[in-house]
Amino acid sequence: MTLLPPHVPHDGRAAGTAGFRKRVLYIEDTRLSGIGPAVDTPSTRDPILRDRIHRLHQTLRYPGDELEAESRLTFVLERLQSRLRRRHPAPPPHRDPSLARDLRALLDEHSVARITLAQAGNLLYADPAHLVRAFSREFGIAPHRYLIGRRIDLARRLLLEGRRPAEVAIAAGFHDQSHLNRHFKRMIGATSKQFAFSRPAGTPHR
Repeated sequence: MTLLPPHVPHDGRAAGTAGFRKRVLYIEDTRLSGIGPAVDTPSTRDPILRDRIHRLHQTLRYPGDELEAESRLTFVLERLQSRLRRRHPAPPPHRDPSLARDLRALLDEHSVARITLAQAGNLLYADPAHLVRAFSREFGIAPHRYLIGRRIDLARRLLLEGRRPAEVAIAAGFHDQSHLNRHFKRMIGATSKQFAFSRPAGTPHR
């Protein structure tokens, strides 16, 4: 991986004749401090950082999972910042059940109307990375997966009422029907349309 500081020219040429493939993550220069060391040693081998960047890219392939993308970016930045400061990342924080419950309450309140990790951090006076870790340690699930679970529960109820999948997707907080189906099939084992057609006889249909 190569970290290219802003305003530092580079030619982008391949190291060999075979060329190369690359994926790029552009980070606002205000998100990292002490960028100087990257000028002298821009390249690094860090399997953990590479995996975090890969997972972030995978999340960014589809719209609608902003909370997951923001969480993954937070941990990418944390790893990069520790590298720039030439020190190992801090050990995992202690359990913080009160903070985890407060975040769960926020996610419940904003399960349809989106809330960002940064907004949650400001409201709860907590670092975003600590928020995610505290929640995951307390409930055994990442905040973004909990949020998707709440939206799927709402979508199931709306589908059983006979509402159309495309309408349900928006009403339950998903980006669109495709976004709903991707998560619905992963959690339920069927698309929203298949689930709607399988509802018990006598269920209202509109």
